[in-house]
Amino acid sequence: MIVSKLSQWSEYRAVAALLGVVILGASTQARSDENVRDTLQMHGFLSQALVVTDDNDFFGPSSQDEGSFEFTEIGLNVSLRPHQDVLLAAQMLSRRAGGESSDAYPELDYGLIDYQIVSDQQRTFGIQLGRIKNPFGFYNQTRDVAFTRPSILLPQSLYFDRTRSLALTGDGLTLYLEERLDNGVIRGQLGLGKPQADKDLNQTLRLHRIRGSFDPQQSAIAQVRYEHDAGRIVAALSHAHVRSQIDTHSPNVSDGDFYFRPWVFSLQYNQELWSLTAEYALRHSGLKNFNQPALNFDTTGESWYVQYTRRFYDDWQWLIRYDSLVSNRDDASGKAFEANGLGPAHSQYADDLTFGLQWTPHPQVMLAGEYHHVDGTGWLPLQDNPDSSATSRRWNMWLFQLSLRF
Repeated sequence: MIVSKLSQWSEYRAVAALLGVVILGASTQARSDENVRDTLQMHGFLSQALVVTDDNDFFGPSSQDEGSFEFTEIGLNVSLRPHQDVLLAAQMLSRRAGGESSDAYPELDYGLIDYQIVSDQQRTFGIQLGRIKNPFGFYNQTRDVAFTRPSILLPQSLYFDRTRSLALTGDGLTLYLEERLDNGVIRGQLGLGKPQADKDLNQTLRLHRIRGSFDPQQSAIAQVRYEHDAGRIVAALSHAHVRSQIDTHSPNVSDGDFYFRPWVFSLQYNQELWSLTAEYALRHSGLKNFNQPALNFDTTGESWYVQYTRRFYDDWQWLIRYDSLVSNRDDASGKAFEANGLGPAHSQYADDLTFGLQWTPHPQVMLAGEYHHVDGTGWLPLQDNPDSSATSRRWNMWLFQLSLRF
């Protein structure tokens, strides 16, 4: 969301005030219960990657010289349980993925109060308030911690890095329910609040044409997840209804509305030494209510991937994945897009074959490398490739990453 510094500061003050009230209560409780201080936990992580491409740029000038070191993630999180049914948690994140060095300015990644209303052997029911990670697919809620990812890059057809702010977090509340069955666990989450809409979405929708800015509206996201036989089989269904008004500052152009309604179907099968994962998504999105019809559009995109991971020697893992993205199911090849003079056809799709390897010589250290052979540029970051006509349809990418945590 593009807002003034004053507005940003107001949001942070609201979150800080909310956390402050509970922390004050926690301090009072701590004086009567020394065990509360034992629940304080602090963790951090650091990841630095090298990105090299033969054509096109990804996270900086990766196709030039020795590649790009402009992919860095640094995080610090803290949690405290002032009461057995209350959890406070927050994380600050500094992330640079190409662009300007100022993009790495630390921001509140999440900050929440979690209250478990019911908690017994059969079920858990609770509510979270604050800035909350969205339950979207298998990996969205932990996507910034390298140790939780199966590869350096998540499948870009579903977990977009070029428009990550929209799917990442929301400010509001989430209700959750966990029901423990005889041979499995079913979990449900329903989130209500305002999504984040940063400049990455502004670039992708090319709102610079009308000098528009986002004003997120009340939205909803939900997920139902089932884990069978201690996680041997995991299935999930995710859906969101995201809305935002677009305030324009161009003469003769009315305000409009943006909407995003994805469905994500997720399935995973786990054995002791290997896992097979697949996810499929339909992404319905568009702009409407502008008084200039050329600005309005309505499309349904399609995404899917199949991924196999194999663990060996206790601390090694390799991966193979095929990942496919289509921006518009009615124009899967992008030929109509190109015929209308909107850009090259290959900017409307991407098929990515990935091979990856991870080594964890110590629980707090991980080294990873991976290779991508890509046909299409559908998920290339626009900030790194502002002229889509200058991009190559087929290209290769190598990534190397060092990750630390404490």
